[in-house]
Order: sequence, then structure tokens, then C-alpha cells
Amino acid sequence: MADTPAQPDDRRETTTAGGPGSTAEDGPGGTAAGGPGAPATGAPPATAAPRQAVLFPLYAAGFVTAFGAHAVATGAGAEAGAGQLSLLALGLVLAVYDGAEVLLKPVFGSLADRWGPRRVLLGGLAAFVVVSLAYVLVALVGGIAAGPGGAVALALARLGQGAAASAFSPAAGAMVGRLGAGGRRGRVFGSYGAWKGLGYTAGPLLGGVVITFAGLTALFVVLAAVAAVVTVWVVLAVPALPALPRQRQTVVDLARRLSAPAFLRPTSALAGTTAALATAVGFLPVLGTASGLSPIVTGAVVACLALSSTLVQPRAGRAHDRGRLSTRTALAVGFALMVAGFVLAAVVTGIGALVVSAVVIGLGVGIATPVAFASLAASSPPERLGQTMGSAEVGRELGDAGGPLLVGVVAAAASVAAGLGALAAALAVVGVAATAGRRTAPAPTDGEPG
Repeated sequence: MADTPAQPDDRRETTTAGGPGSTAEDGPGGTAAGGPGAPATGAPPATAAPRQAVLFPLYAAGFVTAFGAHAVATGAGAEAGAGQLSLLALGLVLAVYDGAEVLLKPVFGSLADRWGPRRVLLGGLAAFVVVSLAYVLVALVGGIAAGPGGAVALALARLGQGAAASAFSPAAGAMVGRLGAGGRRGRVFGSYGAWKGLGYTAGPLLGGVVITFAGLTALFVVLAAVAAVVTVWVVLAVPALPALPRQRQTVVDLARRLSAPAFLRPTSALAGTTAALATAVGFLPVLGTASGLSPIVTGAVVACLALSSTLVQPRAGRAHDRGRLSTRTALAVGFALMVAGFVLAAVVTGIGALVVSAVVIGLGVGIATPVAFASLAASSPPERLGQTMGSAEVGRELGDAGGPLLVGVVAAAASVAAGLGALAAALAVVGVAATAGRRTAPAPTDGEPG
């Protein structure tokens, strides 16, 4: 499919053409058919179906990065548990993926602004397929042996996958932000986060099943297949969003924009939600095991967390778009729930407390995440949205690594409960900082009741 520029930003969804229920919520400045904002070609306005057909492949790209990251992390942990991978090698394998994302996401985000996000999205997905298949090929020809050689091959594969995700993740986020302009950012980012939540849930579960019955190499085959399907889906369904004209930006301009409260507050909130999610996924099972629960039960607890977050994100985003949930309220409620969930897990033992903690933490993450993304996208110049998303993703990656690291350090010195308490205190501080400043409420979506 040719990379022909299109303008899905201007597509509209309508009810009765020309009637009182007609809306233009899908585009920034869209109007009813025949109005000043109608397409020059005279084509009829698009319905909701083409809009979703464009968005779903972008949501699926978010699923790929979450699924790939957690599935292989689970597999590497299983390899270490079986004695086929040292703990040092496990740490390296886990670190290189996030390290590549921290370094490269701002770079690829800027390239998405310059070249157009669809090209960077497709290039990243294709690279993910190639890297995954390269690991499979090396394994099939006997190039991966037990010991240091296997660890190096796995680390290189993870480095390549992380670099590929660094391209398609911010590009997908930038396209979601542009397509959600005009009062839809909350709901589209809510759906985007929900699909990533499905990836976080499915990664450990399906990854564990595949590795148990077919081995680590088979998992890379699955990852390549999933990424290939999404690549084809993007080619067929997602039109090009042309690069927008940009004013010259100096390093000082960039530093000023990335140090402004409009960027730092939502980014710190995203870092906090990611820290909470990563810590809960890793340490709630530790508490469950200490209470005598089986791995199946602790896995179900983590699934409850992911499910609650997945279900609430689109609803929180929709409420934000309609003006019923301000940014400050969403972040305050979200962080309060996360803090409460970790405090409960730290002070009360038993399966009941774990399930309630998981659900409460998931709700907090689900309420805060889409609103923080929507606030971030609304504060960014449209022509710099890829750069903004890529830079904000660095904050998320730091939270993803920093939350579990903080809990691990405190747990090693005292106990897991003390570690979770320390994270709860840190989240409380981040929540206060993210909600500080002037109160602002979102405007209702065009044509919708507030």
C-alpha cells in the first residue's frame, strides 16, 4: 500500500446528516457535511466504523510492545529458575530492553514528527519481526548453546526488540494523539492503554504456556507472528498522517518545553502509574507465595489487577472528554487508590486482601493513565507530538524500573511489606506534585452532553 498522505484527522462521525445530532468530534475543526471544514474532494463524511478501523491497529501496536516485553521477561525468568541462565545474565536480559527504550524513544519520536508517524511505526514493527526471526534462525541452526553464548544471543535479541519498540511505540502514541484531537483524546488513549493492559496480562500467561510446552525459541516465533500480523494490519488500514510544518527548535527551546509543568506533571504521573503496575505485577505474587498460595492463584491475582485497569481506562478517558473528570481529579483519585492498595497489601495478609489490593491498584492506574496521556497530548504542539510522546515514554520506563528497584532495595534491608510501604509514600509524593498548580477542567466533546 502506497504511503499516500491522508487526513484522518478530518474524518467525522455523524448521526443524521445535517440534523441536530450531527457532530464533528473526530477531527480538530471538523463540521457537518458541507460545512467550512468539509473535505475538498466532496466525499461524504466518514462514519464511526472507518475511524475505529484506523485506531484498532494502533492499539494493537501498543499490545505488541507490552506483550513482547513481559512474555520474554517471564521466559527469561523461567530459564534462570531452571539453571539455564545465571541471575547476572537475567538482569542483563531484562535491562537491555528498557535501556534501549530509554535512549531511543525520544530519537524515534522526533523522527516520527519529521518523516510522518506511519513510516516510523511500520519500520519499528518490521524490525521487531526481523529481530525475533533472527533469534529463531540462530537457534534452529544450532548457534545458541547453553551458557554464556545463549545469554548473549538472548540479550542481543532483547536489545533489538527494545530498539524496534522504541520506534513503533511513540509513533503509535503520536498517531493516537492526532487522531483523537477534537475532544476524543481521553477515550482513545483509554482504549490504547486498555490494549496495552491486555498485553501486560497476556504476556506472562501465554509466554509461560508457550515456553512450558514448546520452549523459548517458540515464543520468539509467536512474537514475530503477532508483530507481522499487526504490521500487515497497519499497512492495510492506517493511512499516512503527513508530517506537519514545524518551526525551527533550538536545544534551549526543547529544554524549556520539556521542563515546563504542562509536560512534567503528566509525565511524572505516567511514571508513577507505571511504577505501581510493574511493582504490583512483580511483588504481589511474592506476598501470595509467602502466604502459601499457589502460582496459579497468584497469577489470578495479577490478572485481577490488569483486568480492572483495562476495564476502567476507556471509561475514565470518556468521562474526561465529556468534562466530567478533570485532570486534577483523575490524578488525585488515581494516586489515592494506588497508595491505598499498596498500604493494604503491606499491612493485611491473606488472599482476600491481595485481591482487593490488586483491584484497587488497577483502578488507580486505569483512572490516572489515560487522563495523563490526554493532558500530555493536549499540551504539545501537534507538529512535535511524536517528540513529546517519546520523551514522556522515558519517564514511564524510569518508573517501570524505579518502582520495583525501590521496593527490592527496601525489601532486602527490611521486608517486602516495608518496601511496598516505601513505594506508597513515593507515590503519594508524586501524586501531590502531579496535581499541584491551577485547576483545569476539560471542555466537553463537541456535540456531546457534558
